[in-house]
Amino acid sequence: MRKIPNFVLLRAFEAAARLESFTLAAHELHLTPSAISHQVRELEDYFGRPLFIRRNRRVDATAEGRRLFLSLTRVLDSMEAACSEVTLAPREQVLALHCAPSLAVKWLGPRLPDFLQAHPDVTIRLSTGAEPIDLTQVREIDIAISYGYAQERSGLDVTALGVERIVPMCSPQLLTGEMSDAERIASMPLIDSQLSQVTWRDWFALNNLVLPSRPRLSFDRGALAISAAVDAMGVTLESARLAERDIARGDLVEVGGGSFRPISRETHFLSQRSNERHVEKVRVFREWLFAKAAVAEPPAA
Repeated sequence: MRKIPNFVLLRAFEAAARLESFTLAAHELHLTPSAISHQVRELEDYFGRPLFIRRNRRVDATAEGRRLFLSLTRVLDSMEAACSEVTLAPREQVLALHCAPSLAVKWLGPRLPDFLQAHPDVTIRLSTGAEPIDLTQVREIDIAISYGYAQERSGLDVTALGVERIVPMCSPQLLTGEMSDAERIASMPLIDSQLSQVTWRDWFALNNLVLPSRPRLSFDRGALAISAAVDAMGVTLESARLAERDIARGDLVEVGGGSFRPISRETHFLSQRSNERHVEKVRVFREWLFAKAAVAEPPAA
């Protein structure tokens, strides 16, 4: 048995907190204001603390009540979404997709409308996380796109989404003054992308340059490092794939594109369960993703 109070009490509390009124909550739930008041009081007795400040014509949640309300809202939203999926038309399918955060924000997300237009019977449920997940254990996820590496397990198909160029990029605003590319990058503020597989030390060594010893800005997501570079805070060393739209809009430019040697890496990986490779929703998404990434689909096993 889960250690939670009666759902009827939680439902009454959520309605009252959202509407800031026992009367309005009673109208929504087809109860009397007295019934709502009694149910909220019972919930307060359960927790041993007040959840509302009672006023003349309204109620305000206490600090504890506010925390409970925010958590309940997320839970009820998830329950509502799960119930909605059950009522989908027979041909409709839900694809549960887990993706590395920066790729989801900077590259995949902007392209998803194209997929949804081409496949209106597939509904995407997208979650993000920095750590690769094991699809042999996390059965509720259909496809995972991870950064850095993927969990290699028997029964899983893992495919790299091509090679990405890791290059220095900055706002055009910072490209002022007459100097060589080497002098310019040595004088510019450098931005660290903490989870990147490629460091500034790697890049400076590859290009036979001395890494400046001054402090550097640091961000724990590639998307944040790229945004900082767009805002002219310095130069970031990140994937040109992630910065594709920023480069196309002219918000970012590659520093010394013809002068420096880039670093290329396989950095993002698609994982799926081998026995689901022919499931329609998985198959069409995989084919679409490989086409968008300009990667040849691996031959069927």
